Amino acid sequence: MTHAPRSPAPQIRRTRILHEGWGRYLVADVRMPDGTEFTREIEDHGRAVAVLPYDPERRTALLIRQFRAPPCLVDGTTDMLEAPAGCLDEDDPQDCARREAFEEVGVRLSALESVGQVFSMPGISTERMDLYLAPYAARDREGEGGGLASEHENITVVEMSLAGLARAAESGGIRDLKTLLLVQTLRLRHPQLFA
Repeated sequence: MTHAPRSPAPQIRRTRILHEGWGRYLVADVRMPDGTEFTREIEDHGRAVAVLPYDPERRTALLIRQFRAPPCLVDGTTDMLEAPAGCLDEDDPQDCARREAFEEVGVRLSALESVGQVFSMPGISTERMDLYLAPYAARDREGEGGGLASEHENITVVEMSLAGLARAAESGGIRDLKTLLLVQTLRLRHPQLFA
């Protein structure tokens, strides 16, 4: 059996920083294997995590509602229903998921079930998210949540029935991609919780 020679891979020849503030934006000069060259704008976000805490006994999940400027700009959406999430500040994504869950929804998580690592918007962003499902019990709700005032998060904690969450997923009520993916994964992996 003979193998065809591998064609050269696309290359990013250089990048330039356009803006560096709350976000970092780059322009990349790209060369394709056929010699074609072009530029692409990149939002350089880095690593992040998202976690969907769910109580298998009470059949509820903890989510947040939060203002997001981009959806507001697009169609006037004033808040989004989302799973707790944030930028990876720690070396271990699981430690970060636990921290974000406590800061945002006030729950102490122990066991985390990995869903995978995904690029959230590969056409424009470098953001890679580690996604988790996490069972919790009522006794694990030790804090108020709400996020950090210093980050202007203004988070509202939402405890929702899993049945209501499934209905929201089916009706288009969950418009945040990471949250929809986590809800659908929970439904696939643990269908008995939705019976």
